[in-house]
Amino acid sequence: MKVRVCFHNQCFDGTASAAVFSRLFLERISQKAEFHYTGLAHRAGQLFDEGLFDGEENAIVDFKYSSSPQLTWWFDHHQSAFLTEEDAEHFKKYTGGRKFYDPTYRSCAGWIAHIGETQFGFQTESLKELIHWADIIDGAQYPDAKSAVEMKEPAIRLGLVIEASPSPEVIPRLIRELTFRSLSEVAALPYIAESFDQLFAEHQRAAEILRSRAALDSRVVYFDISEESLETYNKFIPYYLFPQAVYCVGVSVSKDRAKIAVGTNPWNPTRKTRNLATICERHGGGGHAKVAAISLPPAERAEAQRLGLEIAELLRRDFR
Repeated sequence: MKVRVCFHNQCFDGTASAAVFSRLFLERISQKAEFHYTGLAHRAGQLFDEGLFDGEENAIVDFKYSSSPQLTWWFDHHQSAFLTEEDAEHFKKYTGGRKFYDPTYRSCAGWIAHIGETQFGFQTESLKELIHWADIIDGAQYPDAKSAVEMKEPAIRLGLVIEASPSPEVIPRLIRELTFRSLSEVAALPYIAESFDQLFAEHQRAAEILRSRAALDSRVVYFDISEESLETYNKFIPYYLFPQAVYCVGVSVSKDRAKIAVGTNPWNPTRKTRNLATICERHGGGGHAKVAAISLPPAERAEAQRLGLEIAELLRRDFR
């Protein structure tokens, strides 16, 4: 049986969700499943390519809903789970028992595990470590910014490889490893250890770029690295550099998109009143209340810069 699993690409929770779903499917649905993995990214325009859902079973985990009749499984936990009102209505009318949504869950991997346990009799004990770290990483529950940026734990090292590896083959391979192996075992694999060493050097370079380009004003960090050759960066670096920040707004450009990333400092106890997903939804983006983003075509650098400055100024009003 061919099973197409679409997951949030370059995301620890997306990768973990694909692994948890695969294990659930193998143990409770069919041991004969042959998995094919496709990473999905938020981008301007159509999110789901024609012919994407080519399996006998087709799943989306940790990503937006599709009303395609070929989609047979869906799990998500984002506030901005639906591209349109029509998609939301389509989901509300669904009664097949294989599409599940709860925006209160810290990680989608945890949500899949919960549904697996309560509705399919799935035993998740061997996946507890993976789910625990999906909660920590996706929910920004690190004890401090230093832990997130200095990357000593195997799970955090894997997170860097997942988020920054340029090879499209690495994450599908990792999903297969994580379905049955521990985080420390997977992190120690030679191809992962070598990739981490290379990417950590790039991570340190990114930290220096952000140190030179980021500025704090009225408890909001803003930076524009849209002209830098930097595909990805650790979103906690700004809080490592500016622990007094409450919010962060960053503008970057990659080959696929111009991005405005908006985040909340999880270690600053200042009361946060802004829902960042709601702010980003006004401009076609979305995410969670505490971390969200907007994606534009890569040629729209100037518009991304304008929106980034506009959102930063909006957030600064809370502290003036």
